[in-house]
Amino acid sequence: MLRKLVKFLCHRLVVVGTFIAIQAAILIGMIWKFNSYFVYFYAFCLLLSAGVVLYIISNKSNPGYKIAWIILILLFPIFGGLFYVMFGENKMSKRQQEKMSSIGVKMLALLKEKDAALDEIQEASQTAGAQSRYITEYAYCPPCKHTHTEYLPLGEIAFERMKEELKKAKHYIFLEYFIIQEGVMWNGILEILEEKAKQGVDVRVIYDDMGCILTLPYGYDKKLEKMGIRCQVFNKFVPILSSKFNNRDHRKILVIDGHTGFTGGINLADEYINAYEKHGHWKDTAIMLKGEGVWNMTNMFLTLWDYITNTDEDYAKYRPHVHLEEEIVAKGYVQPFADSPLDHEPVGETVYLNLINRAKEYVYINTPYLIIDNEMITALCVAAKSGIDVRIVTPHIADKWYVHAVTRAYYDVLLESGVKIYEYTPGFIHAKTFVVDDLYSVVGTINLDYRSLYLHFECGVWLYQTDTVMDVKADYLETLKVCKQVMLAETHAIKWYKKLGRAILRIFAPLM
Repeated sequence: MLRKLVKFLCHRLVVVGTFIAIQAAILIGMIWKFNSYFVYFYAFCLLLSAGVVLYIISNKSNPGYKIAWIILILLFPIFGGLFYVMFGENKMSKRQQEKMSSIGVKMLALLKEKDAALDEIQEASQTAGAQSRYITEYAYCPPCKHTHTEYLPLGEIAFERMKEELKKAKHYIFLEYFIIQEGVMWNGILEILEEKAKQGVDVRVIYDDMGCILTLPYGYDKKLEKMGIRCQVFNKFVPILSSKFNNRDHRKILVIDGHTGFTGGINLADEYINAYEKHGHWKDTAIMLKGEGVWNMTNMFLTLWDYITNTDEDYAKYRPHVHLEEEIVAKGYVQPFADSPLDHEPVGETVYLNLINRAKEYVYINTPYLIIDNEMITALCVAAKSGIDVRIVTPHIADKWYVHAVTRAYYDVLLESGVKIYEYTPGFIHAKTFVVDDLYSVVGTINLDYRSLYLHFECGVWLYQTDTVMDVKADYLETLKVCKQVMLAETHAIKWYKKLGRAILRIFAPLM
């Protein structure tokens, strides 16, 4: 028992968290003391909070985010304004701006090469062309042809396909994941990576430090380096009060030799393949690409690698055709895209809104979290009121009770407008998929919550007229068979105190 307690107290999260809590307490104490002794400082804090509220009202940030901060500042006017100035803004430093600018230049150079595919989409459908053009111009990710896609409806299936393809690697392997945890899944992959590194394959790994703080030991990157695997840790968690910890690398990307790529909701941990039961049966999805479309994913990885390491590589040697042994012939268009919180362009949310607003028959959505802003609520409700069959599947068993409570807080307004909501009764659904009108689909990492839509680095694959669109639909309809439909009468029957608690949580959801 004592050993467990010591181990817990020495864990990096506890140590770092304690240091941050001490800093926060000292900061609050200093402000309080200053206010007690200096009436001018007290007046300054009040004026600052009033000015911050006016600034928040006039700026371009999300209205839900504004409301949450304004309420906090009104409740705590002495501390609120100062805390917003220190932690509320998501601005880049001058150095970050220069680094991001160089990345943008590289991505823009890539754009010029793919105009033909965009023109073909535009000619086939103005609706599809408008969606694709937005992604091209604001995510710097063009549409691609000659890309075979394979939809993977379960983590177990994706795991086996990943191992099969990893074993074929001859030149390089790039992995970028939010969560990595030692166990059946990661150890199985790591064994292949170590062997490939010994063979001279360029193996690189990026993992998010916050995402892995409870799953990997401190200094795990050094362990991988000793195996011959080049490793970078994104946004290292250090004991300093800072808003930068809001920006996490939530992507899941695997690129093999530039011509094969994987993405989706699946992290590299055992719950994603149901190797052990964490929240009932874990339903997740992924997609495998082979061909031109993988070039977008390669660029996503390399630009972030350059951003972290301050390097500037020549990307030409990583193009798909360099190591592709045969030409890919495939139906439809594939457009992998990235979303960065540093450019203040909500690409992920806009891609979703475009799909909802332009739907003619149906919109089917899988999401583990349903914590959405007014724009998304309006789009979903208007679509349903217009006769579009809008369905959303969420988990029945929560991974975080408070997040699940907020998710359920949105049921009323959606159900009243005709949106159909289902909960995945076998357990937890972690998939993030859209499928629309038998024409479009998105498979990726982007949750319907504030963090994914505004604060995280994310990625997804927009699909148009590919065979996998129908595979996503078929899997969705199969999933509905084990889901429980939520009825409006159930939400109305909830106890008043639960409704009040959910309403309070919903107000502060943008800050969670």
